[in-house]
Amino acid sequence: MSDSLFSDISSLTAKVALDGLSLRQQAISRNLANVDTPGYKAETVNFQETLDRMIDKGDLLPLKITDEDHLKTAAAETGFALKLRQGGSFRADENNVDIDVEMTDMSEAGVQYQAVSQAISKKLMLLKTLAR
Repeated sequence: MSDSLFSDISSLTAKVALDGLSLRQQAISRNLANVDTPGYKAETVNFQETLDRMIDKGDLLPLKITDEDHLKTAAAETGFALKLRQGGSFRADENNVDIDVEMTDMSEAGVQYQAVSQAISKKLMLLKTLAR
């Protein structure tokens, strides 16, 4: 029964969104850690495009795999990809990390992560209230 509570489209979407936002925050953290590394190219994760694509294609509802020889769904193969950040101003050491951009992205990702987490929490509280 608990499996059906967390396998609806909103729960699956929230899980994918949290995974993508977490990966985005990790990429930003790496960028900030390498701000003074010569030749380092800033990474980015555009989780919004991937999430939109997964929702539009219906890839969020995974098929149940009962045998290892079964074909994998597109959702199993689709993931969030790290890409090099385009543009930016390269310094003399060819590093393109811009602290202002990274801090703005970190704040944005944090707010989005918190919003999704709160939505999940409210859903669970509603389910708890209904179960009483």
